[in-house]
Amino acid sequence: MNGHIDVGTVLRRTVCDLYSDLVTRPTGAAVRTGIEQQLAELADRTVTIIDFAHVGLLDFSCADEIVAKLLLRIPTGGTRDAYFLFRGVSDSHLEAIEVVLERHGLAAVAQGDNGELMLLGDLGDTQRQAWDAINRLGRGDLAEVARESDIPADAASQVLDDLWRRRLIMRTDQWYVALAATA
Repeated sequence: MNGHIDVGTVLRRTVCDLYSDLVTRPTGAAVRTGIEQQLAELADRTVTIIDFAHVGLLDFSCADEIVAKLLLRIPTGGTRDAYFLFRGVSDSHLEAIEVVLERHGLAAVAQGDNGELMLLGDLGDTQRQAWDAINRLGRGDLAEVARESDIPADAASQVLDDLWRRRLIMRTDQWYVALAATA
């Protein structure tokens, strides 16, 4: 199941109809609360597109309130299997998002306003290498991803499980799946 949340629409609905910029921590908290209310209505396994295409400025406090706190609140385990793809991320949004992700030791999948997929945040080279491989494949089992990424199978298993725990890829019974392949 997929969901789509337009951050600009949430901003106008929760704060003011005239704003397209996300500035001040209270504004970010209000928008995050609005997003969380929409998320509560979605299915148990969901890739939700959090769309920044209609947002002008994104300051550090709003990036922290919206991006970091959403990621920190993703349940790991249990019945909820939530994933986020941050779409419409412009160059002007990137610095704020990168800083808050690294500050919290988080990572996220983003899609720039040019359509390019990016892995943002606190990750090592091997994690990025495996993520790139799964995105080229769309989906693959351990052997396919290990081959495509040129990472030994035992190391690839640990790296893929880490990417899954961090909600950067999906995992089914035997497959690892790129978030973009489902969105």
